[in-house]
Amino acid sequence: MDKSVPPRAAAPGPRRRDRHGRGMRGPVAPPQVPLAASRAEVFADLVQDSVERLERRWPQLADIDFLVLPVPRLDGPRGAAWSDEAVPLGGTIPAREGRPARVVVYRRPVEIRTKGREERAALVHEVVVEQVAELLGLTPETVDPRYGED
Repeated sequence: MDKSVPPRAAAPGPRRRDRHGRGMRGPVAPPQVPLAASRAEVFADLVQDSVERLERRWPQLADIDFLVLPVPRLDGPRGAAWSDEAVPLGGTIPAREGRPARVVVYRRPVEIRTKGREERAALVHEVVVEQVAELLGLTPETVDPRYGED
């Protein structure tokens, strides 16, 4: 009696979704459409818009790195502790050892404090202006004369 063993199935390749025989699912929207941008990308664009707005008046901002981080570290950018009541929206890191100065905007604290895109854009610009003012040793009103009007 010859009992042959059926051959082993090939190792499964990457799973492809073919729900109910309808074919492969594609993206919901093409990459050019704003719907395809993540919240982090949209937020980074708001920061970039604010920086470009200020660079027209302050060309030296080209030497500063602007970063977006999701949340602040527990000890803050300069090592100063912060409490639950005063979570920072941004911070600065002075230039040192060949590294440029940095302005950091924290995405989640800003998102939590705002409801819509326009309100978020206004708060992002406020934070960027305040941090740039701190780095340059100026008042926010000097950095952007329209500061506080939005």
